[in-house]
Parts: sequence; C-alpha cells; structure tokens
Amino acid sequence: MYRLIYRSRATSPLDWPVIEAILHAADNNNRSHEITGFLLASRSHFMQVIEGRYEDVNRTFMRIVRDPRHTDVEIVGFDMISGRLFGGWSMRGIGVLDTNSDIARQLMEKYGSEEGGVRFPREPWLALAMIFDLNAIEVPAAWRR
Repeated sequence: MYRLIYRSRATSPLDWPVIEAILHAADNNNRSHEITGFLLASRSHFMQVIEGRYEDVNRTFMRIVRDPRHTDVEIVGFDMISGRLFGGWSMRGIGVLDTNSDIARQLMEKYGSEEGGVRFPREPWLALAMIFDLNAIEVPAAWRR
C-alpha cells in the first residue's frame, strides 16, 4: 500500500462547480481501482492525497499530471504505508475558496498564505496535518463533498 501527496497550481481560478466535477470524476475512477484519497483546493492551487496499491496510485497520478486544469505539479510525498488514512473515501474534497472566512484565516495563520489564499504545505506531515485540522473544524457543507 502506498500514499502519494502532490500539490499543483490551477491554470485558471477555481470555484466550487469545477472542484465538484473533479471530485465526481475522481470518485468514479477511484472506486474501480481501489484508490482512496482527499482533494483540497483553493482558488489557485490543488493538494491531493492518493492511497492504494503501487500500480494503481502510479496510474492515477500519471492521469492526473496530464490534466490541463493544473500545472507545476510537485510531489510532496510518496511513501509505503501500512494502512489507509482515507479508507472510507474513494475521494473526498474540500474547497477553501473564500479567503475572508474564519476557516481560511485560521489556516493561513497556521500554514501561511500563497497568492491570496491558503498555502498548501510542501512537507508530507504538514499536508496531512492540514487535512486533519480541516476535519476537526466544522467546515460548511458547501465547501465539502
């Protein structure tokens, strides 16, 4: 079992309908390949965690890299794992899109800001910490799927 974490820059400003479409497509693709994970998006960046068998994670990541909705893809972490952190989710996601919100402000205070939004970490442990912080905060339903 493997976990890959990457971050990337969106090629155009993101909004919830775009993120929701990505989550829907990922959910369908991931179920058939036993991939689980989490997608976090701001107006300008993505960060995603993908878990599964090596071949499936690699194949999924190679498909993601070719997606024209983003560029500057950086692998934050790629590790062998003993178990899934996101086992119940073929793909879950949260959009941190409103930089004036209390949640976005809290995240920017803790993790920094980038291009007016939340900075997604380049360290695997911080990336996972951010996701767990979001799960501990009451995130509005309009931000998650």
